[in-house]
Amino acid sequence: MDNDFNFVSFLWNIAESLRGTYKEEDYRKVMLPMIVVRRFDCLLDDYNKEIIKEVHSNYNFMSEEEIDEIVIADLKENHGMDLQFYNVSDFTWQKLLDDSENIKANFEEYLNGFSNNVKEIIGKFKFKDEITQLDKKNKLYAVLQKMGEADLHINSVSNNNMGYIYEEMLRRFTENSASGEQYTPREVIKLCMEMMFLGKEDFLSEQGKVISIADFCCGTGGMLSIGESYIKKLNEKAIVNVYGQELLDESFAICQADMLMKGQNPDNIRLGNTLTEDRFIGEFMRFLISNPPFGVTWKDEEKKVKEESDLGFDGRFGAGTPRVSDGSLLFLENMISKMYDDEEGSRIAIIFNGSPLFTGDAGSGESNIRKWIIESDLLEGIIALPTDMFYNTGIATYIWVLSNRKEEKRKGKMQLVNATEYYKPMRKSLGNKRKEISVDQIKEIKEIYENFRETENCKIFDNTEFGYRKITIERPLKLSFKVNGDSIEKVKETSQFVNLSVSKKKDEIVKAQEELLGKGQQEILISMLESFDCNKVYLNREEFIKEIKVKAKTYGVTLAAALLKTIWNTIGERNENADICKDAKGIIESDSSLKDTESISLKEDINAYFEKEVKPHVADAYMDENTFNNIGYEVPFTRHFYKYEKLRSFSEIMEEVKELEGEIALEIKKVLG
Repeated sequence: MDNDFNFVSFLWNIAESLRGTYKEEDYRKVMLPMIVVRRFDCLLDDYNKEIIKEVHSNYNFMSEEEIDEIVIADLKENHGMDLQFYNVSDFTWQKLLDDSENIKANFEEYLNGFSNNVKEIIGKFKFKDEITQLDKKNKLYAVLQKMGEADLHINSVSNNNMGYIYEEMLRRFTENSASGEQYTPREVIKLCMEMMFLGKEDFLSEQGKVISIADFCCGTGGMLSIGESYIKKLNEKAIVNVYGQELLDESFAICQADMLMKGQNPDNIRLGNTLTEDRFIGEFMRFLISNPPFGVTWKDEEKKVKEESDLGFDGRFGAGTPRVSDGSLLFLENMISKMYDDEEGSRIAIIFNGSPLFTGDAGSGESNIRKWIIESDLLEGIIALPTDMFYNTGIATYIWVLSNRKEEKRKGKMQLVNATEYYKPMRKSLGNKRKEISVDQIKEIKEIYENFRETENCKIFDNTEFGYRKITIERPLKLSFKVNGDSIEKVKETSQFVNLSVSKKKDEIVKAQEELLGKGQQEILISMLESFDCNKVYLNREEFIKEIKVKAKTYGVTLAAALLKTIWNTIGERNENADICKDAKGIIESDSSLKDTESISLKEDINAYFEKEVKPHVADAYMDENTFNNIGYEVPFTRHFYKYEKLRSFSEIMEEVKELEGEIALEIKKVLG
């Protein structure tokens, strides 16, 4: 790893040499494609270029799209060259440096000499514009000269280490980016691998086994590379096919280049927005891993995502959609849609922040997605990682492990592992990353998970433990009525009363007549209300309404239903001693101001809970049965690992305060002499 740091420092120094020609945030436009091209160049050092050129010349009559496959096959079959790419220009890196006067033209010719698959990758970087800029500022030769000192041959830098170098350079280029843009530390990826492949060792070791791994937020392909290496260590003869999708052009180009260099099919790495462009329709993978962006909005994708969600489970988002401020769970739904539904099934490891655990109440999109996942018995376990593990954020993070073929002992259950203390401080921080998980600690965490036994850092629950019903608790409406000067003034202020003397007629004469008539009605209505005994309190609404109707008849007032309701509703006041209000069918009316909710575990009987926890405190409460099916799911992870710390006693605190006061007094005395 120290050697990797040396490479990164060397490359970063080259980037720093661009100061003045480029803004710091634009260094990446030069350095990322330059590193990729230099890696390609170093990997071709072992092969005879003259043979490659000769073979290529035999097929010059073919189109660029056709020639790559034929030339690569010929080189392998007839010359023992196991290549996925080549270069047929007259230049090597050293030869480019021998002619400083024509460096731009020669370098462009060198790039055009690559096989079409490499040229497509370089094209994603829009590198030619930067070559022109570098040449114009007399920087091109100097950068190529410095890059020529970087030995990126596989004998010096392994594929895994090359992946680290890409990601560390990207991290430095994006140090000030939003916390959603994350590069996953290698030890976190390795822990994910242990979880994803857990219990599948025999399957992975089968002779000639074809194994697929996918990451639909693949970035530069770090997770895919480590996954492939993990399997190859178990089974050298396994055929590992990796699949990825990436949104950003340059990350996609790096990943595709990396896969091409390793002999993987670069066409399995596809460009596009995972949420709106399913580039793997109808395809399934055995193992799926991802670190989707944390807390990033999907507002721009909302229309297409919701259209697919409306398809139900004929699409990828049949369980629902979360709020637009965080699309994390959409990525998980996509992954689940790619799981094999056969005897072996599939396994998933995905990294989330805390939000997907608990954000969203019963009935919300997030809760409905959790409900579907847990009730489908897909969620096997969750591991809490230490904070300060990621380069661009120090927030708490979690690994979710899913399987659609759980072991018998795990069926209907979910495991929580608290690994927040399994870390060692780093000698030198990398951005926000101040902690790392050692190889031994990864083994410990794996053992805790694999043992499936309750310990201080491991809890096992039935799936139903995380489900609850959010029941609405109602209380009856109880109103008393007292007609006095204050309550009459309130009636005067209501829109129903005011509108009696407002006409919408356009004809001025008719309008004046209607408004005059309305004012007369208002005066009669006020007289009617003033006829009530101002000291009498009505404790029964029906009795009060009946009294209003009697007086209205006496005063010759016709009360529309809406106006009648306005009068009693305005005058009425909440009163615990009043009678319960009921509607025309005799059904109790609820008091919206006293409405409350209770979250009742799915493991508890609703009625028993209500009688025990609610009734003793609110005797007249009752439950809204229409909310009995309002089921939600959340995983309050930290609550299950909370450790009570006894508070210090008052006397102990006061003793410390006195000591501090004494020390301060002494210091003041010294200052004042």
